[in-house]
Amino acid sequence: MATFAKPENALKRAEELINVGQKQDALQALHDLITSKRYRAWQKTHEKIMFKYIELCVDMRRGRFAKDGLIQYRIICQQVNVNSLEEVIKHFMDLSTKRAELARSQAQALEEALDVDDLEADKRPEDLMLSYVSGEKGKDRSDRELVTPWFKFLWETYRTVLEILRNNSKLMALYADTAHRAFQFCKQYKRTTEFRRLCEIIRNHLANLNKYRDQRDRPDLTAPESLHFYLDTRFEQLKVATELELWQEAFRSVEDIYGLTSMVKKMPKSSLMAIYYAKLTEIFWISSSHLYHAYAWFKLFQLQKSFNKNLNQKDLQLIASSVLLAALSAPPYDHLKTASHLELEHDKERNLRMYNLIGFNIDAKLETREVLSRSSLLADLVSKGVMTYVTQEVKDLYHLLENEFLPLDLASKVQPLLTKIAKLGGKISSASSVPEVQLSQYIPALEKVATLRLLQQVSQVYQTMKVETLSKMVPFFDFSAVERISVDAVKHNFIAMKVDHMKGAIIFGDLGFESDTLQDHLSVLAINLNKSRSLIYPSQSKASKLSAMLPSLADIVDKEHKKLLARKSIIEKRKEEQERHLLEMEREEETKRLKLQKKTEEAEQKRLATEFEERKHQRILREIEEREREEAQALLNDVGKRIKKKGKKPIIEGEKVTKQSLMELAMQEQVRERQEMEKKMQKLIKTMDHFERAKREEAAPLIEAAFQRCLAEEKIRHEREQQLEVELSRERHEGDLKEKYRLARVMEHKMELEEKVVSRRKAEYDRMRAEREERLGQILKARKEERDLKRKMLFYLKTEKERLDKLREEEEARKREEAERRKKEEAERRAKLDEIAERQRKREQELEERERLRKEAILRGTPLDGPTRPSELPAPAPAAAAAAAAPAAAAASAAGSGGGKYVPRHRRGAPAETAAPLPAQPPSDRWGSGKPEERGAAPPGDKWRPSSFGGGSAGGASGGAGGKSWSSSRFSR
Repeated sequence: MATFAKPENALKRAEELINVGQKQDALQALHDLITSKRYRAWQKTHEKIMFKYIELCVDMRRGRFAKDGLIQYRIICQQVNVNSLEEVIKHFMDLSTKRAELARSQAQALEEALDVDDLEADKRPEDLMLSYVSGEKGKDRSDRELVTPWFKFLWETYRTVLEILRNNSKLMALYADTAHRAFQFCKQYKRTTEFRRLCEIIRNHLANLNKYRDQRDRPDLTAPESLHFYLDTRFEQLKVATELELWQEAFRSVEDIYGLTSMVKKMPKSSLMAIYYAKLTEIFWISSSHLYHAYAWFKLFQLQKSFNKNLNQKDLQLIASSVLLAALSAPPYDHLKTASHLELEHDKERNLRMYNLIGFNIDAKLETREVLSRSSLLADLVSKGVMTYVTQEVKDLYHLLENEFLPLDLASKVQPLLTKIAKLGGKISSASSVPEVQLSQYIPALEKVATLRLLQQVSQVYQTMKVETLSKMVPFFDFSAVERISVDAVKHNFIAMKVDHMKGAIIFGDLGFESDTLQDHLSVLAINLNKSRSLIYPSQSKASKLSAMLPSLADIVDKEHKKLLARKSIIEKRKEEQERHLLEMEREEETKRLKLQKKTEEAEQKRLATEFEERKHQRILREIEEREREEAQALLNDVGKRIKKKGKKPIIEGEKVTKQSLMELAMQEQVRERQEMEKKMQKLIKTMDHFERAKREEAAPLIEAAFQRCLAEEKIRHEREQQLEVELSRERHEGDLKEKYRLARVMEHKMELEEKVVSRRKAEYDRMRAEREERLGQILKARKEERDLKRKMLFYLKTEKERLDKLREEEEARKREEAERRKKEEAERRAKLDEIAERQRKREQELEERERLRKEAILRGTPLDGPTRPSELPAPAPAAAAAAAAPAAAAASAAGSGGGKYVPRHRRGAPAETAAPLPAQPPSDRWGSGKPEERGAAPPGDKWRPSSFGGGSAGGASGGAGGKSWSSSRFSR
């Protein structure tokens, strides 16, 4: 960091660097000079340096350097010459504005150049890729590179200036002017994103101002001048927000104005309040809050009538008509009749907030729906005389919608009035806050209200009606629109009706038989019938030409209205999509910008921290050197003075004297002076000691004499007070004796009365005690009987439960045992049957095999030499006989039963001996081990014997047939 002996040298050095093209070095040199603590005393040269510094910052678009320099310059000149800071800031904004306008004039396609969603966002990735890929840059990109950076810098300039001036009471006018210029910048170039940020910045400034009240040079909001600047800024913000159609920001601006006026408890001027209510009417109309819109119009009418002396009759009539039409446009039913408790509480808070913004002071404990409603507003308009100023068409419309009962002719009478009202309107020259009023904006809402009134009156007269009839009665809408309106009305308990599309009919119901509308129903009907009769009979021949034109006119109006509604919905959807897309892009670019800004700030902080440490180190070294030099000089002067006083030869200033020698000389002088001072103090102490001793010796006899005199006076006073106390005690004793003699005469009567009272109370006590004991005895007896009864009942219930549990357990055990026994028997029976079936199957296989072999032998005509199967091996004698009789028994059973295997005719009557098997041969290993069970022989212990198949007897045959049929039935199961 370069150091200069004077600030002028730094300015000259910067101009030299600028002349050779080193603007960055010149800016750094001026920045070091401004931030240095050595040049904190303000001079006129500082202002010239700041002008040059600001020019360099604007030329190089260094917003951070400009902000840092302005903050340091504010510290320098805040308490000395704050006007210099104002001039520098004005110069800064003028230069930035001129350069931005110059860049704008150089660019030909301004709209394309400014098509950026966020001025604080960096370049997009696709732009960077396009700039590297394409060789020649297009005109649009060149315009973007030329214009957009300067507008970014201008926006940063406004933010910087507002940040510097936010807590400066001496520059409130400049703060307000900067805010106005920023608002005009956003308005001129349609910068909605920057406008939202600007509003948030100003809002945060006011919040911090109220939060930190102990700041120096803080603006006083209670001062009229400060309040005027703040309110002027908020009203300008409100105007720009409505012109940019940022209705949410406009509503927040209204809240800011209300909060500011509530904070200082002082209302603005009537001209500002007129602007306030005029903008409120626009905001509430856009948000479809017709009731609040009407109340805002009513407040605006009262304000214009009271304070605007230039308001002519025509303008007053137009404003009054707007007030009445706004009140009539509000829905005639309460939206909160069917709402839940939570919705009611939320809406109550919202209503209180809106009422405060409009200017009505409502008690929170009251029911706000009853205080501010459509009916109460219309009553206020009538009572305040607003009806006397409205046009005749609006007045007729009010009577038709609110006072007349014309269920069949209401729409036909309302439609021509609406046509006339749509043509009314124009500019208001005498009221600048409301430049133009067009009554045609209320036509759609009035048509809806007229439809609701018609439905309400028709529901009171008819119970059913055809859909075609109702469609003809309502020329404003088709039946689908009428159905939507009726659904909303039924939802809020305004009417009771149903639509039967299958029958093409509408069914009306009753909301309540005790309603006020039914009380004067007949009288209203009679009045309307008289009017109808007077209108029908006098002139039947005269037909209006307008009536012939109305049907086609109604169709045209209906079609145009539908087109406008469709176009409006499409535009709203496109706006919403565009805003949502812009918000998403803004959010993404804001994230990127914040990341890059964070990195840049971190790097900048590191650099500044490094430079700060270096400057701090150098400053410490310089301060140490200066302090040592000053200490040496002071010691030299001090030592010289002391030596001169003592008459010694002083040290020559030109001699070579070091700091160490000076310090040693000074220490010697200090030690010598301290010793001399101690000697003087010892002498003074001895003198004071002798003086105090002599003083006390003289005062001792005087103190003793005073003590004896005080002792004698106290003794005399004690004797006098003691004598007085004795006399008082004697008088008190005599009085007490007299009182005792006086009361002794009534002592006997007192004793008698006491005995009577005591005896009566004792008798009463004994009686009450006996009654209490008797009552307690009865209660105890009853409780004892109750306990005995309860104990017996519990014992009975317990024994009965135990008996039932025992019976149930015995029954369950018996059932379990029975089930186990049955299961075991079933298992044994199944096992036995399976074993018998297996044996039968083996025997049948053996018989079939023998029969096959026998048939083969007969067909070949050769006898069988021996057994071919293991089952034909020889067995013991009884078993062999039974086996020999088996084929015959099988044949006989087959012949007797008419079923089974085929047996030749010559073998059916043969004796059993012919069918005997051949002698058995030893079993082969190929067929098994030769056990009887494997060869088909039954075990000895089985009840089923082979003899049941043997012989040719009927018993054997029947037994064989029985066995065969049993096995078949077994396998069939």
